[in-house]
Amino acid sequence: MAAKKFDEPSQFIDHTLLRPEATRNDIERLCLQAKKYGFISVCVNPWWVKTAKECCRDSPVRVCSVVGFPLGMSRTKVYEAKRAIDDGADELDMVLAIGALKSKLYAEVKLDIEQVVHLGKPVKVILETALLSKAEIRQACQLSIQAQAAFVKTSTGFRGKGATLNIVKIMKAEVKDLIGIKASGGIKSLKSLRLMVEAGASRIGTSSSVAIIEEFKKEIKK
Repeated sequence: MAAKKFDEPSQFIDHTLLRPEATRNDIERLCLQAKKYGFISVCVNPWWVKTAKECCRDSPVRVCSVVGFPLGMSRTKVYEAKRAIDDGADELDMVLAIGALKSKLYAEVKLDIEQVVHLGKPVKVILETALLSKAEIRQACQLSIQAQAAFVKTSTGFRGKGATLNIVKIMKAEVKDLIGIKASGGIKSLKSLRLMVEAGASRIGTSSSVAIIEEFKKEIKK
């Protein structure tokens, strides 16, 4: 990959804070960091979307909210998504109905995604790849494409392994350039970010965003 792609590594990053104990002050700090470092978005729990939107106003930083998080098996995703959009969400990261996929209820899984996509905001479908076989990952990618999602995403970061190079490569081989790939879960260094992008990720979800950019700044000063 051309080195120029890393002139602005911040432009790969969704600056993420999804811990349930995160406070309003934590969310405000997240947003201030996103504005300072030029991250694409902040990714927060639905409760904090309004707070994040207020903090990120007058900046290009987008607000991303999670839907059906972290288990994926709720029947209320479309309502969660509508509320998040009403509160100011620009993007939605929704968890795949994992048990339904494993039960081969493919039409229902596709509809679950479509209902959120039809609300009009970019949707990233979280596959939770640690719980899926390679064949299931491929199937989930195809259903996400058919439902017109904007991205497939590796992980919630709350269950099992996060993003791995092998999984990102499998996802890239399946989606090609039809939709994006978001690698998330365990990405804590500039090296890891680079490897994920080289494997095919076009977005990175991480709570180590500031450390990664500071590492990059030190590197370019050498």
